[in-house]
Formats: sequence, C-alpha cells, structure tokens
Amino acid sequence: MAILFNHETQVFTLQTLNSAYQMKVAEYGVLLHLYYGRRIDDCDLSYLIQRTDRGFCGNPYEMRQDRTFSLDYFPQEYSCFGIGDYRADCVKIINADGSCAVDYRYRSYQIKKGKYTLDGLPALYAEEEQGETLIIEMEDHHTGMKLELYYGIIEGSDVITRAAKIINGGEREAVVKRAMSMCLDFNHDNLDWVHFYGKHTMERELERSRVIHGRQSIGSERGTSSHQHNPFVILCDPMCTEDSGDCYGAGLVYSGSFLAETEVDQFHQTRLVMGISPDQFTWMLNPGESFQTPEAVMIYSGNGFTDLSHKFHRMVSSHLLRGPWARKRRPVLINNWEATYFNFNGEKLIHIAEAAKELGIEMLVLDDGWFGKRDSDYTGLGDWEVNETKLGGTLKGLAERINGLGMKFGIWVEPEMISEDSNLYRCHPNWAMRIPGRPGNIARNQFVLDFSRPEVVDGIQDMIFKILDEVNIEYIKWDFNRSISNYFSAVLPSGRQGEIGYRYMLGLYRFLENLVSRYPHILLESCSGGGGRFDFGMLYYSPQIWCSDNTDAVERLKIQYGTTFGYPVSSIGSHVSATPNHQTGRITPLETRATVAMAGTFGYELDLSILNDEEKEIIKRQVKEYKEHYNLINRGDYYRLSSPYGKCRAVAWAFVSPDQEECLFCGVMTCLQSNPDGTIIKLKGLNPKKTYQVGEQVYTGEALMYGGILLPVPKEEYQSWRYEIKAVK
Repeated sequence: MAILFNHETQVFTLQTLNSAYQMKVAEYGVLLHLYYGRRIDDCDLSYLIQRTDRGFCGNPYEMRQDRTFSLDYFPQEYSCFGIGDYRADCVKIINADGSCAVDYRYRSYQIKKGKYTLDGLPALYAEEEQGETLIIEMEDHHTGMKLELYYGIIEGSDVITRAAKIINGGEREAVVKRAMSMCLDFNHDNLDWVHFYGKHTMERELERSRVIHGRQSIGSERGTSSHQHNPFVILCDPMCTEDSGDCYGAGLVYSGSFLAETEVDQFHQTRLVMGISPDQFTWMLNPGESFQTPEAVMIYSGNGFTDLSHKFHRMVSSHLLRGPWARKRRPVLINNWEATYFNFNGEKLIHIAEAAKELGIEMLVLDDGWFGKRDSDYTGLGDWEVNETKLGGTLKGLAERINGLGMKFGIWVEPEMISEDSNLYRCHPNWAMRIPGRPGNIARNQFVLDFSRPEVVDGIQDMIFKILDEVNIEYIKWDFNRSISNYFSAVLPSGRQGEIGYRYMLGLYRFLENLVSRYPHILLESCSGGGGRFDFGMLYYSPQIWCSDNTDAVERLKIQYGTTFGYPVSSIGSHVSATPNHQTGRITPLETRATVAMAGTFGYELDLSILNDEEKEIIKRQVKEYKEHYNLINRGDYYRLSSPYGKCRAVAWAFVSPDQEECLFCGVMTCLQSNPDGTIIKLKGLNPKKTYQVGEQVYTGEALMYGGILLPVPKEEYQSWRYEIKAVK
C-alpha cells in the first residue's frame, strides 16, 4: 500500500517509489505536518517538533495550562486563519456573524483504490492499480464548516497531489475568502526559492534566491496563469545543482489567477502555500453547498533538478495529457501568420500549402483573419462565421483543396474574446465583461467575454462547433490575447461578484472538455499571446502550448530552458521563423533556428515564396531529420547541459533514449570571441561503459560524460550544432 495509517501513533505516511510524506493527528484533532522527503517507513517523526513555552505564541483553549502546544509555530497540514497561526494560511472564512475564523479538527479518514477526480476541474489521472487516494475529513465544531483534504498518490511516478473541498455543514451562510490547494511546512530555512518570471515575448526566465524572513510570493491577478509568473515553483537545498541535492517541485493544475507564497517565520521555519489568488476571490456557501479547490502537484527529488524535471515530464506525459495526440506523432506544420498576417486570400494559402508540401511539411494552419469582418485586430472577434468573400469560397472547399495536396488543415480561434465592432457585441453587449458606468479597459482592441455565464459559453461553442462539424479541421490553435480586468458579470448579484474568476475557469474548462470529447481527432494547441497560459491546467486539454510569441532563436534559448524545468519538450510549441526576426530584428542562421525549434513541437512560420533553392533544400533536410528523431526528442530524457545564464559561451542540451543507445546533442554558440578559448560540453545520461559514434569518431560514454565534447570554432554568429550519437553495436 502507498498510504499507511498507524492507529497507535495516529500517523499517516504516504509513500511513493522514492519519497514519503507524513502527518499526524495530534491532541484534540489538530492535524500536524511532519515530513516530506526521501522514502521512510511509518515511524513517528513528531519527536522533531520542539515543544516549549514561547512568548506571544498562543495555545488552543483545550490545552489549558499546557503552553508548549501552539499553532503559531507547530507545522500545520492545512493552516487556518484566525485561531492562533499567524503565518501564511490556507483557508479564511467569514462566518454569518461577521467573525473571520475557522478551526478545522480531524474527524475521520478514507483510503480508496485509484486516484480521485475533481468535478469540472482538470486533475491528474491514473489507472486504479497505479494510484491511491486518501481523504481526511475535518470539521469546525463551532460552525459546522467541514473540510475534506484530498491526497492522490501515484506511487511509481513519485507524485503526490493535493486538493481541498470546503463544505458548509452549518445552518447559516458563510463566505470563503481564501482557499489554498496545498500547504507544505519545513522545520528549517536552509532553502532556495526558484520561480519563473517574465513578460509577453520573454516568459519563464529562471530566478533563484534564498528564502527570507517574512513572505515572498509570485502569482497572477490577470485572470490567467500569465506571462509574468508561472504556477510552478521549486524549493531546494542551497547547494542543489542539476545533478545533486534535495529539491521539491510544486505546480498548480489551474489556469486562472493564482498565488504561490513562501514564508520564513520567527523560528526559522519555512512554509509554502499555493492555490487560487485570494485578492479577487470570494465564494458564498449556503448550507449544504461546497467549494472545490484546484489540484496541486508535488514531486520530491534527492538527485537535483534534472531528476526532478524528468519526473515532472513523465508525470505530464503519463498522467495529464489525454487523447490520441498524447502519444501520436504530431505533424510538422506551417503557420501563415508571419508570412501574411491579415493579408491573404484562398489562392495565397493554396500556394503556401503547395510550397510546404514540397518540403515535407504536413499541415497548413490558417491563423487570424478568416472569419467575420476581420482584416485587422480592431473588428470581428465573436463573429465566428467564415468570410467567404476573403477566402474566395467556403472554408470547407479550402480545406478540401489542401487535403487534396496530401496536407492536413488547421485554424486559429480566440473564443473567449469579443470586439466592440462585431455583430455579436451589437446583439449581446452585456456578454462582455464591463463594469456598469465605466468605459472599460481595452487590450488589443478587445474585451473578454463573460465565460462565467453558461449561456455565453454555449453561444460561442455552438458557432465554433458548427464550423468543426462541416469542415475537416485537424488542428486548432486556441488563443487568448489579453489579461482580464474590469471583473463584472451582468447576471451575478453584488455579493457574488468575487466568484467570477473561478466561475470563468469552470466555463472555459467545460468548453474545452466538450471540444476534446466531441472532436478527439483534432490536435489542440493552447496559446495566450504565446506563453501567457502555459500551465498544467491547459495541458489537460491541449497536449501542446505555444511557448512564446517570441520566435527569435537566441531569446528562445532562455524561454525554453526555463520551461523545461517543469514541462516536457512535447508540450512546447516552437517554430522556425523569418530572419531578420519579426520581434527582435536579429539575424540567425536557418540551421540555428531549426536547432532551437526542434526542442519543441516543430514547425515553420515564414514566407516560403521568398526562399531560395538552397534554403528550401535545407528545410527539406530539417523536416526529414526531425521526423527521424521524433521519438528520441519527444519520448527520450531531456538534459540541460549548459545554462543560458552561465559563463559558458554555448547553450547546449541533449535528448537520450531510455535504453541509452541513442542521443541527439544540440548546441548554440551565443558569443563570438577573437582567439577563442575551447568550448567543452559534458554530456549526461549515457552509459559510461558503452562506446558511441559521433560523426566519424568513436568515444566511450565515460569520455563523453566526464571529458566532454569540444565544439568547433564557430564560423558565424550564433552557429549551432546537432550531433547524432549512437551506441556502437
């Protein structure tokens, strides 16, 4: 069993293949957290909690004269606001009498085969024999408010998941002001805090610092997980490296506003909480009603960041991605956006498809501008009717012509948005989020539709499904090109306006679930101006996410480097684009652009008609090479060999097959130098006892990993290398 309960010591021990998590029912039903780390048995580690009388640290009333038991410094499993724990809390409830306190105490537990699911929310899945569920039931005896803490164990993958359900078991209404998905306490502050910050076109840059006294937090108030911060963080030993050291990864399976917060308290203890952002959140609970938090995922590794990343990559591939495209090879595509922007017609698209077919590309994706009155980003969003005048015919006819070339066909959509200059807005102006009496906040000339309303979701869904029923579409790029502001729903009463953000996500997830269930053959790629909604929640529905609107190969080195700490290469949408690059103006070699894009789902986004014969031959070879290495890139183990933040003049990475028989080494020289030093990159993941062929040379695994590869002196700026490395039979 993965879940153990010792009735004598009242200790729960959750075990995975390499880790363990422990908590204890202490005096008067207080649930204490004891341990998370390397696998242990069910020994009671509560002896590590120092009991002493500490000034200004109050005690539960039941303790009477015992001043050595305090919620203010004891490690909590799910901390409550207003009852003596002054640290970052998990739950805050306003009771009917106006008081703001909840005191959850242990009642009972259930252990079930298989992993739990969450109604209306994405969550990891597992076969019954792979997973196990623990539900701990708690109650506030004064108000009748109940709590269910969910723990999912996927033993073989070292995964522990967390979620909570708050239930109003009382007789009067209550308002939930804060509801975190997880809490994790450490009995020390010898930790670093790693998170991934950024902005539009420069997402998921790595930042590492020591945890400090007081609170540090990252999060989003934008209605999405955002470009600015990602709902995936790591706490680690200060000496932790790619290859050694304790590290704890935590990610939220949610795509809306979130909070991840650490706090070092007065006694040098560290707490991490993660969940829905409380700043724009309230949820009214009438008697008998419940509120479900999103799921949080935790993985521990004692072997450094690489091992932690591999565990998260396998978790996503095996327990989060769904449908045929989770395992199926994805097509190499050409997107027309940077080739044409809004300036296209049907014949121009056919010419792009014909040219792409000759190069081995397998799919044409028609981006923005095919619907409504949409020749710029000022109009047309919400009018999901085909602009047959612009296309010179029906969308079905265009798709059939492209299919006739032996190419697949896909489209871009942005279902959550509306333009003021649209028929939909003129018919349903209150479908847009706007606060009455205020002009509103425009971003990219558009408003956000109120997806907290089922009738709005259904109205947009019907329009888009009508097109999908008529046209052979095999790919959808689902975009979201602004942050949410001006939160207001025309149908919710004033006391429930704080529920909009969460209700919005439920509406979005319902739409996505309907889409993937009805059209399982469609490859769905999520996008939010690139990587503004790159999270585990969206990966439950879309097996790949457009990593960034920045297609500059050199800047992508940092973007994709940070992304790989929590997310697998198979989820990273990456294309070869034009040079000079449309975002930065940088000029990089065509081979380098391909080297970087191959560390992703791979495709092209440029005007094929202006390429010369040599460039076309290069692209033809690149496409062939990517297809040949597809399984290695998308199913092998990914290794970060050098950092774009480090002193090495080259950024390098590698893909290694599970049997260590094959490796693809990739490197980009980022800094030219006169009379240069030698640049040596040490490989990882090979079998030191095997012999490998690299080009015409033969090396032992020991030589490649402990000695390394000496890169040639570059002949041009941003030169790249791709080395196929195979074990000698």
